[in-house]
Amino acid sequence: MKVSELGRRTGVQVPLIKYYLREGLLPPGRATAANQAEYGEDHVHRLRFIRTLIGTRGLSVSATKEILDAITAEQEDLHQVFGIALGVRPTRMEEDAGTEPPAKEQAPEPAGLADAHRLIAEMGWEVSRGNPAAHTLAEVLAALADLGADIDWRGLLPYARLADSIADLDVGQMSGERDLLAQAERAVLVAVLLEPALLALRRLAQEGKSARHFGGGRPGEATST
Repeated sequence: MKVSELGRRTGVQVPLIKYYLREGLLPPGRATAANQAEYGEDHVHRLRFIRTLIGTRGLSVSATKEILDAITAEQEDLHQVFGIALGVRPTRMEEDAGTEPPAKEQAPEPAGLADAHRLIAEMGWEVSRGNPAAHTLAEVLAALADLGADIDWRGLLPYARLADSIADLDVGQMSGERDLLAQAERAVLVAVLLEPALLALRRLAQEGKSARHFGGGRPGEATST
């Protein structure tokens, strides 16, 4: 296909596609003339993945290129590819160079970090040192303690078990992909794009359970059919 069709297939404007080609995010197409080239399905998938990383995850062009280069370099390590795509694991190039962890991890440790690590250990999760979710969990636990709430890390274990089941579904959805780029694209899809849907489902379920346990809706309110 020509670059114009590639743009139509992916929803990316042609000037932006040419920019990605110049920056090395997209591999060059097969040259058919001095200033013309043909592109295939690999370009479609890669361009859609680039659009997701930049548009959904909000990464810069340079950061996106680094991820794409790292995915290519990782070869067969799907666990590493998954972590790189989600931004929770350093690339092997970063590890070899001794790159410092993200600024988030260099900030003062939140008060609840020890309890967060206790929960992680109780669940048997192996997580990378740079995973920002551990700090988020720690901040929530610290806030709960400050409020005098009777919810500590043990009280979150039932939620952690539910999250563990969701993660099984996420990882299972990646098992059918063989191409590393397709695997990374799938990782972003199931773990990033579906995240708002999971929150929406929880809100819907909460209202449904509230109606069932605490009484029906007020007169005039719409109900599901």
